[in-house]
Amino acid sequence: MSAAPDSLLRVEPPPAGAKKLLGRPGEFPESRRLVIGPFNRVEGDLEVRLDIAGGRVVSARVASLLYRGFEQMLVGKHPLDALVIVPRICGICSVAQSAAAASALADAAGLAMPPNGRLAQNLILACENVADHLTHFYLFFMPDFAREAYRGRPWHAVAERRFKAAVGEAPAEMLPARADFLRIMGTLAGKWPHSLALQPGGTTRAATSTERVRLFAVLRDFRAFLEKTLFGDVLENVSALATPAGLDAWAGGHESDFARFLDIADDLKLGVIGRASDVFLSHGAYGGADEQLFARGVWDGNFVPYDARQVSEDVAHAWLAGDGSRHPLNGETVPFSGGFERFDRFDQKPEAYTWCKAPRYGGRVVETGALARQLVAGHPLLRALVAADGGNVRARAIARLLEIARVVPAMERWARALVPDEPFCQQWPLPGSGSGAGLVEAARGALGHWLRIEKGKIAAYQIVAPTTWNFSPRDAGGVPGALEQALVGLIVGDEERSPPVVQHVVRSFDPCMVCTVH
Repeated sequence: MSAAPDSLLRVEPPPAGAKKLLGRPGEFPESRRLVIGPFNRVEGDLEVRLDIAGGRVVSARVASLLYRGFEQMLVGKHPLDALVIVPRICGICSVAQSAAAASALADAAGLAMPPNGRLAQNLILACENVADHLTHFYLFFMPDFAREAYRGRPWHAVAERRFKAAVGEAPAEMLPARADFLRIMGTLAGKWPHSLALQPGGTTRAATSTERVRLFAVLRDFRAFLEKTLFGDVLENVSALATPAGLDAWAGGHESDFARFLDIADDLKLGVIGRASDVFLSHGAYGGADEQLFARGVWDGNFVPYDARQVSEDVAHAWLAGDGSRHPLNGETVPFSGGFERFDRFDQKPEAYTWCKAPRYGGRVVETGALARQLVAGHPLLRALVAADGGNVRARAIARLLEIARVVPAMERWARALVPDEPFCQQWPLPGSGSGAGLVEAARGALGHWLRIEKGKIAAYQIVAPTTWNFSPRDAGGVPGALEQALVGLIVGDEERSPPVVQHVVRSFDPCMVCTVH
């Protein structure tokens, strides 16, 4: 979990014949190329190519380099096989993948689950997402502030003591608390990752009255860790922070890892870097009988209701065959050149540089994640921060931590609402034909599964993951994806080979590259 060695960071001139790659002829005549990859502390393979001129990033390309082919694996399979296969897409967000597949099958069957099933699914997915937020903060994001490049900053000694990879105090405190918290998975889902407990009709594991009491005990202990170490305050006080001034005042009065991050972020001015399109998408999270805990929609300065017809995927700059943009329900994933044996024929599509498609919503580049969820849901603090400075590194990290403070009390309410003697799963007939969409929120953002069933088999299956949205390449119109936009403008010194500022922006989106290309 240390910084990437210099051997993985290459400084190159723009390659011969790179006019298409760099943009208009002569647009960046004095630029140099910095290639960073593969990134460490990332699930899968990620490479970032930066063109730098005048000490600033003027163009970025984000490449997903590992093709996996899960969508092809599913075609021709029995629909229920999706519940076995899709959790294997990722070991970090396997429950989110299960939830999306189960939701898509339920949509195709017109199935509604009983209240217990919904509550149990909420608890299982929330457990994974909250654990993911905690892991990201302590193990993926904060160790970068303990780097030697920051020695001399007033906060560096504390950052090194608390967050330095492998030896910091904070991970040693967090990991046992996370392990205890994940006992919720053992109780309700049997295991994690790759559980089969989530089904279209609910969950296969009906909790007993005794197990319900154990859930309360786990949540009580986890709350104690959060309130002592991460926040230094009661969760409800943290989630109620409503203004930037209130946040600053709170940070000055609390000794906690969240307050330490805010001190670092203010010193490094992380609130003014990493801005992307400022259009945010959320599928909505944690449904109940009447409404979701976090709303579904789009935020672009105003709330816009979600319209599933507005989603499309473009393959103009991907190593994939096809023309134009397609809705996922009509989409396909075919490696360019038409066969798995010809992955080396990239020269036939020189404008391509990634296996990732370019998802768009109404033709627009969107950002997804905890920040998007909280903006769409109307959290006043996040809306105020974004209104002032747009989406940025500081706001993304704040959103993930505030979400922990909001979700854990909701988990306590859901556990309390369980009725052990009532059904947890609805029986259902598998349709011989039909189509459905499963729209859920993983920790990193909007996850969608679209499937079509014909003659009792899966005829088509398409997945758009959070990192597919955020790490999208350019589309046919040449418009960069969210991270590609967020990297432009960063200051990078002429001799700088491992810019910490690039790491901060990339990690603020928390990439999961295996999900990106499934």
